[in-house]
Amino acid sequence: MALDPKVDVTRVPAPFTLSVAPMMDRTDRHFRVLMRQISRRCLLYSEMVTTHAILRGDRHQLLDFDPVEPPVALQLGGDDPRQLRQCARIAEDWGYDEVNLNVGCPSDRVQQGHFGACLMARPQHVAECVAAMRAEVQIPVTVKHRIGINEPPLDRYEDLRHFAQTVVAAGADRLIVHARIAVLGGLSPKDNRRIPPLRYDDVHRLKRELPAAQIEINGGISTLDQVVEQLHHVDGVMIGRAAYDNPFVFAKADRRVFGDARPSATRRQVVENMIPYLQRWTAQGGAPHHTTRHMLTLFVGQPGTKRWKQRLSGAREQPSAELLRRALQEVPPTVLDRVS
Repeated sequence: MALDPKVDVTRVPAPFTLSVAPMMDRTDRHFRVLMRQISRRCLLYSEMVTTHAILRGDRHQLLDFDPVEPPVALQLGGDDPRQLRQCARIAEDWGYDEVNLNVGCPSDRVQQGHFGACLMARPQHVAECVAAMRAEVQIPVTVKHRIGINEPPLDRYEDLRHFAQTVVAAGADRLIVHARIAVLGGLSPKDNRRIPPLRYDDVHRLKRELPAAQIEINGGISTLDQVVEQLHHVDGVMIGRAAYDNPFVFAKADRRVFGDARPSATRRQVVENMIPYLQRWTAQGGAPHHTTRHMLTLFVGQPGTKRWKQRLSGAREQPSAELLRRALQEVPPTVLDRVS
């Protein structure tokens, strides 16, 4: 798994069976490069980027990605069909493999922008947004949403099915369903990821009743065993915080989920593959910690993880390649050289 712009990364046709969820302040270009060293096949997502930022901001800063990253999807935040259509075109021209509409974020700030989870109260409008994007691009147009919202009360299975049918009819290629309702007001985004109860059965039922729709499930899934179990019921699985907190959970994903028989990378190989990327980034003036902060949990639960983290905490001052090589010395070879 050498980190090389010409690396033969297999582009997996939709639907993508396994993906890493879009996460603010987490799934930036550096984390995605790291994840691509662990899995060749899973779909990676950008952080959510608003249509306003893309149309008026620095697109290179917002949208650029490393050649090793694909398949990679751009998640958009917005509610204006015209702007979403423009941004979908930009995403396809930029080389993204998919464009995704955020209809799941419950934060107050996102609600004030009239997008995110509050859009579940307006399924026809979401359909118009999807149709506008679908008419503009050839890449998949997908929607990530909750099973419902509390205000107005749209938390029954029937509400979920109506939303899904409406959006799929407009041309959505895949629905990524977070199996919790979103509580709008009263809960923080963090609490919204753990307090509303998981309702996997609703997502499974949705797939049974809409068999032609591509349904991907998200929420509370943290192991490959759970992924494999969910794939008996739905078309795909998305892992969120667990992928960031323990990225090596994906170490055997290519083999178990995609049937890819090529050898998986060890932790040592992952770190060594990140060194040339880090050198290129710092040569461009980037700070080492922009990348190394995402590597802190590579050895979570393993001997040497404490010393590894302590070494990486010096990323702001020390040369990047030297830093990583010294940090590797803190971890036992038995940990570095196994895939688990």
